[in-house]
Amino acid sequence: MVGLGGLYEAIMGFMDKGGDVLWLIAALLFVMWMLIFERICYFKMGWKSDVAKAITAWESRPERKSWNAHQVRDKLISECRMQISQYLPVIKTLVALCPLLGLLGTVTGMIEVFNVMAVTGGGDAKSMAGGVQQATIPTMAGMVAALSGVFGNTYVTRIAQRESEFLQDNLTTDH
Repeated sequence: MVGLGGLYEAIMGFMDKGGDVLWLIAALLFVMWMLIFERICYFKMGWKSDVAKAITAWESRPERKSWNAHQVRDKLISECRMQISQYLPVIKTLVALCPLLGLLGTVTGMIEVFNVMAVTGGGDAKSMAGGVQQATIPTMAGMVAALSGVFGNTYVTRIAQRESEFLQDNLTTDH
């Protein structure tokens, strides 16, 4: 069994092999998942009070059939949708950036390979292996980060759509 010190050393070795771009991917992944977890926490804790306020504001109206009432309903729904969809475009953008940063790592790793080839004349495979490794690890990390982000983004987006429909269904105009 590997202890915490061994795990730390393994992670640091992996990060060193991937180059500087891997640190950028790790930071982006951290921010992306913090935003996803923030949205999940909001839907579990904060959303219920926001929807209760909107429903209370709507139900306290004496009339709900006029054009003005419909505009107030649309305003309440729009304000709640803004709360629901907060950070979703940012999460989607971060998901799209992950593979692009992986490709940046590929390019920087290949530059390292070409640099070694120029210095050694291209005959030293061991020298080029570090650059190839530096080229492939960020690509893999960017793809894995993007895939995990796609799943997280899909999850929070579905919750947002479901809750938006729930709110729209509960602000009825039948009174």
